[in-house]
Amino acid sequence: MSEHKHQLLGFHSVASALGRGSGKVQSLLIAQEAKNPRIEPLLEQARSRGVAVRRVPRAELDRLSGGERHQDVIAEFIPANLFGEKDLEALLEKAGRNPLVLVLDGVQDPHNLGACLRTAEAAGVDFVVVPKDKSAPLSPTARRAAAGAAELLPILVATNLARVLRGLKDAGVWLAGTSDAASQDLYQADLSGPLGLVMGGEGPGMRRLTQETCDYLVRIPMQGSVESLNVSVATAVCLFEIQRQNAAKAR
Repeated sequence: MSEHKHQLLGFHSVASALGRGSGKVQSLLIAQEAKNPRIEPLLEQARSRGVAVRRVPRAELDRLSGGERHQDVIAEFIPANLFGEKDLEALLEKAGRNPLVLVLDGVQDPHNLGACLRTAEAAGVDFVVVPKDKSAPLSPTARRAAAGAAELLPILVATNLARVLRGLKDAGVWLAGTSDAASQDLYQADLSGPLGLVMGGEGPGMRRLTQETCDYLVRIPMQGSVESLNVSVATAVCLFEIQRQNAAKAR
């Protein structure tokens, strides 16, 4: 687990961390000029949890956020939902008999990373795997785009992604990769049961070794003239088809 402090910007991220977030908010900064009525509930939450609150000029928040949109609210947060490779077995055990894992192989845009995390939390993903390198960091921008999901979902940061994928397979989790070149249609594939959905990054998609480690590949059928979807949109399409299939099998 990470003991490093992270910066949270905006209402969704801060409220999530103060509420059900996996970790500890250490301090809360509010712009002196803030007039938004949503501020008061945040202050009440923070005070009830013994979190130090300071009112500072908005210019100070602008400086701390590096110009990122902060909605007059910044929190300092130590997450408890970031894990390493050694935690894979424990995460799988907690997930139960039919784990659903989302693997993001090199998503570079923090907005896409955050959107994928938001969808994953909504679709009931047990945990997300991201590579340590060649991937967007879990930055304030990504956390804000995740709308609170980045503080809730267990996230395994893999030093060696291929090793983690092999660990998933050894534990009985099937790996379904997504590729425009796949011969199998998403809606034709059996995506029920223990599954790891592997999504490639923007542009090049999955790396070669990642694709070779997958048990099979699927593609989203396209009806229009565009060749592919944004990775966060494609992730949503795939995860909710998986959810639909699991629900149908459970009936």
